[in-house]
Amino acid sequence: MWCWTTHTTGTGTDVSQRGIGVSQRDTDVHEVAREQMARSGRRYTANCRAVVDALGGAPQPLTVVEVLERATSVVQSSAYRSLALLERAGVVQRIVTTDDFARYELSQEISGHHHHMVCTECGNVADFELPEAFEDELDAVLREMARRGRFAPADHQLDVIGTCQDCPPG
Repeated sequence: MWCWTTHTTGTGTDVSQRGIGVSQRDTDVHEVAREQMARSGRRYTANCRAVVDALGGAPQPLTVVEVLERATSVVQSSAYRSLALLERAGVVQRIVTTDDFARYELSQEISGHHHHMVCTECGNVADFELPEAFEDELDAVLREMARRGRFAPADHQLDVIGTCQDCPPG
């Protein structure tokens, strides 16, 4: 996956934030997670299922502390272990921000293609989707840049870096 970081001051482009709950998807998230874990030689345990439920019901990527607040049956050491196994299996994606806490979310294969707004002050990460026409144009530009650089792209991810509404501008 590519990670394209863009600093913007706002262009008026219509974007929408998203929050994908497990029950909102057509595919069975747990079945997909179980299959991906099996492909990586791992069992899909009750702790992994609880972590997937916590992430799937969140409107944005979560820290481990936030996962634990949502998955109350999971102890801290099991949460870290489950997140590591789920990440290796491609079920979960880790997002590193400017603060000391990584955030976790379901992989885009499960949750759908989206991008992130990352606050440089508090580390908060908000998901958003671009309008389809803009996403198509962005894909075309990135494919051309990759062609020129003799690079074989698999995907792209846009991270908008700035300050969230809850933090004073830095």
